[in-house]
Amino acid sequence: METTKKTLYTADATAVGGRSGHVRSATGIIDLDMSVPEGLGGKKGATNPEELFAAGYSSCFQQALLVIAQRAGDKLDPGTEVKCSVSLFQEGEGYGLSAILDVDLKSFDRDKTIEMVRQAHKICPYSVGTRGNMEVELKVQGEAIPVAPEENAGVAEKGDAVAA
Repeated sequence: METTKKTLYTADATAVGGRSGHVRSATGIIDLDMSVPEGLGGKKGATNPEELFAAGYSSCFQQALLVIAQRAGDKLDPGTEVKCSVSLFQEGEGYGLSAILDVDLKSFDRDKTIEMVRQAHKICPYSVGTRGNMEVELKVQGEAIPVAPEENAGVAEKGDAVAA
């Protein structure tokens, strides 16, 4: 049975000047100077694509955790944290990204937290969008959790999409 894809939201932003330019969202909420990361010779007081990606991924992944908790009749601790580290790397002539998601659910035991993180990784739009294209490491309170290859392949199951 084929499902119909339904667009829930579209965000628009415009960049001028690349990494040393400016980015602005259509709503004007994002209106930022861009720079090469400071550690690579960029200027202070400006953001970069990796920082913006990390902010979006961490927020989206936490929303996926909220959905998973709600489906199970649970509630996340208000202090729950999802930290996302995005690394820019060079491989040969090309460049790529990798990410580490480090989750602290505060109020659940380790086994339940691991299961919830795995479930969130299946439905988070960032995880779905990067699956098979970008290495994503999952951690719980700083400790890596095993991720089977099939957990980083394919797309979300029918009906598992979640708004970012």
